Amino acid sequence: MNARRTSKGSIVGLDVGGTQCAVVIGDQSGEIHRRAEFPTCTERGFEPVFEKLCGVTAAMLHEAETMARPASALSVSIGGPMDIDGGIILSPPNLPGWDRIPLRDLLEKRFGVSVFIEHDGNAGALAEWYFGAARGANHVIFLTMGTGFGGGLILNGALYRGACSLAGEVGHIRLASDGPEAFGKAGSWEAFCSGTGFGRLAAWRYPERFGRGEITPRELAALADRGDGAAAAVIEEAGRWLGRGLALLLDVLNPEVIVIGTLAIHLGERVLAPAREEMRREALPGSLAACRVVPAALGERLGDVASLCAAIAAQRGSAV
Repeated sequence: MNARRTSKGSIVGLDVGGTQCAVVIGDQSGEIHRRAEFPTCTERGFEPVFEKLCGVTAAMLHEAETMARPASALSVSIGGPMDIDGGIILSPPNLPGWDRIPLRDLLEKRFGVSVFIEHDGNAGALAEWYFGAARGANHVIFLTMGTGFGGGLILNGALYRGACSLAGEVGHIRLASDGPEAFGKAGSWEAFCSGTGFGRLAAWRYPERFGRGEITPRELAALADRGDGAAAAVIEEAGRWLGRGLALLLDVLNPEVIVIGTLAIHLGERVLAPAREEMRREALPGSLAACRVVPAALGERLGDVASLCAAIAAQRGSAV
């Protein structure tokens, strides 16, 4: 665990995603006071995205000063895999070109304040544990289900990172011997259930309709609303694969609550109903009865609040 601590001043949070980046001014209570976002444009590679991120961050640090809320720390939520203790980003699938990037050192050198970095799955788990659907629970699984597909674990009332910061990389689990490809393997959970995975699943099942694999979950939902059977079938199948993966986690970890982020918020029961049905078929009945599966209670605020949580956890001492 990182032994550094942040004071109780403002926090500037950086939410670095494969589609969008956001920079916020917030505080230890999870309140957001200012926000800016921009498209990540991952095709440009690391340097241009980093420079844009630093420009927006500098503006937010200045804004915090003008608000008489000077920032005591930068807090980063970003997709893994990563070396959390070293603050090094290790080639996330949704951030091509971010290969062994010493992000914490780069940001500390640029801005001269303490920087705390957390896997976005862990950060989301902390956000929902501190402020959302998992408050009061001791055994929590959080799934990002955004552009990528990662997880965060609260076990026995503490954030669990594992032996080398790779706990929660559930998108890498292979659920099938064949299927769309993501996270370096065909049939991985990320290939079926991430934001990019929906498009890949659509192209895999219906190559004549969705052959380029670029359709988004929201576009699929809009088509399904207009009676498109193929689009509805893709969403339902993604939900079934979600449920199969959840059943594995239920049987292994026996959580009280599984909280699911972005796509569960946007698609709701369209994807959660088939997931729950699959869980009933696959999971141990006792584990199933002990666990509720819900969308993130923070809703559209989730990424913003999660971006603050690396610094909040450092203050609270919540990681193991």
